[in-house]
Amino acid sequence: MFCRNCGKELTGTPEICPNCGTKVAATLYPISIEVERSERLSRLTTFFRFFMAIPHYIVLYFIGIAAAVVIFISWWAILFIGRYPQWAFYFVSGYFRWNARVNGYSIFLTDKYPPFSFD
Repeated sequence: MFCRNCGKELTGTPEICPNCGTKVAATLYPISIEVERSERLSRLTTFFRFFMAIPHYIVLYFIGIAAAVVIFISWWAILFIGRYPQWAFYFVSGYFRWNARVNGYSIFLTDKYPPFSFD
């Protein structure tokens, strides 16, 4: 579980984040996405949004192929050693975070241009 305020990983089920002191809300699922509705969106970025997302989709296509290979390798690792390799978990979860940000940007959920990053 991660703190929604500072993003640090939390061990156990603390009620308060030890890093930033924010109250930690209990979630039913390990993944949550929160989107705030904007009253006004930029008309200029709305017009060019799909063109601006093309570089992300090109990069994500190739990273998606790599993620599929890593998932296949991870499946074998889980089968034989009984745990998900940490490097594979961070790569695949980073890919899905990046993909979610780009898709959110493409379908007008946010005006913030997504970074080319797994973070």
